[in-house]
Amino acid sequence: MKYKILNFARQLGLFLLVVWTVVSLVTLLIELVPGDPAIAALKDAATPEQIQNFRILHGLDKPAFFFTFSRDEELYRGYQEFQEQPDEKLRRSNENFLSLFAEDLAVEWKTRQLKWHGADNRYVHYWKGVLTGDLGISFSTGRPVRDMIFENYPNTLELTLAAMFIAILIAIPLGVLAGTNKGSLIDNFSSFFALLGISLPGFVIGPAMVYLFSVKLRIFAVTGNTNPEDIVLPAVTLGAALSAILTRMVRSSVIEELGEDYVRTARAKGLSERKVVYKHVLKNGLIPVVTILGLQLGVLLAGSIITETIFSWPGIGLLLVKQGIGNRDYRLVQGCVLVISVTYILANLLTDLVYRWLDPRIRLS
Repeated sequence: MKYKILNFARQLGLFLLVVWTVVSLVTLLIELVPGDPAIAALKDAATPEQIQNFRILHGLDKPAFFFTFSRDEELYRGYQEFQEQPDEKLRRSNENFLSLFAEDLAVEWKTRQLKWHGADNRYVHYWKGVLTGDLGISFSTGRPVRDMIFENYPNTLELTLAAMFIAILIAIPLGVLAGTNKGSLIDNFSSFFALLGISLPGFVIGPAMVYLFSVKLRIFAVTGNTNPEDIVLPAVTLGAALSAILTRMVRSSVIEELGEDYVRTARAKGLSERKVVYKHVLKNGLIPVVTILGLQLGVLLAGSIITETIFSWPGIGLLLVKQGIGNRDYRLVQGCVLVISVTYILANLLTDLVYRWLDPRIRLS
């Protein structure tokens, strides 16, 4: 019992550390991106009062982190006024301003002072909201980020699980056939299929399948998820690379397990070859495959961003790209990354449980 409690505490600590690291890095990178989210949301026609109210509403008037470097505001205000001058002749007459500004900026950078803001910053306020289940308000839509994610997240999970199912459906039979017929035509075909699936990226497979099955054959819709069969093309596109990797993994595992002593014992007892392969060899050979599946779930979630964009699949990837990154919507980007990272970690924990079920030696150790 003591070991189980310590193991649970260790996994919980790693879970919290990874989530905190991922969201913190994303927050830092977003803050470094040039541009004003208030102007991106309200457009150029917004008045200064509207921009200021927007910043106050979303907490953008507060510093980003715990500290900043102080700067000469008058110097920067003069530079901004110079940039906003509409008269090109007036700009040219003040062409020496830039050189003077560069010299003053070099001096000002050396004399910058570290300014401590304490806990009154956007970073701390965001994490306080996360602990209470509040992911903030979207800059672009004014809706709660949590509601927007919950509306799109099931579609991403559906697409990811469908892609994983298709990959397993293709990889296990093909990998077993290749492993049990090493060096044959089937083995060569599986090797060619694996190489082709790994080499072709999703943004090549997706448009090719749309052209073939939607434009030419008119079997599936081009985009969207109106009908149940609309998931076939994006799921195959997303699962193609994974099926190729799993095929090679299953093949290698089957070849390795066929040389073990327990296989010879099972054959000596009179078991059929089919029963030996699918009841004994495949169960032990799936242990590394399950590990790869758990790790590849994160790859599928990341790859779904491209796939959802190609097929206009209304998932969290499309939400992240079009409304989050496109509009510099801090809260939406943070929320999407938080959900994706949590899903990835939970998938790894589930992988550990399945791994122990397949191999009792892990439970004993």
